[in-house]
Amino acid sequence: MDIIFLGGLEIETIIGIYDWERITKQKVILDIEMAFDISKAAETDDIAHTLDYKMVSKRIISFVETSEFYLVEKLIVAIADIIRNEFNVPWVKVTLNKKGAIRGASDVGITIERGEK
Repeated sequence: MDIIFLGGLEIETIIGIYDWERITKQKVILDIEMAFDISKAAETDDIAHTLDYKMVSKRIISFVETSEFYLVEKLIVAIADIIRNEFNVPWVKVTLNKKGAIRGASDVGITIERGEK
């Protein structure tokens, strides 16, 4: 299976459990890998036969910007579900980085995989 990826997708959203996090948008950074068979697209040179990563990114940006989750766990699973269900992706790996969430750590977050390659 081939992998189409989006790296370093930065989005501001309401995320967190503390009072200040419920009113102040924070940046999350997403790295997304999506399994998709690109052979037909490579053969035809036609975007209709591939996963349109621009459409995926627009959908995820729109969703995350308007979401207001308490936990990154809930957000990351919702992102994976959207990609798998709306874009017919059999396997996805999503890393969500909430930079600055822990003093002294440059990066903190979660990586999940859903589906089968």
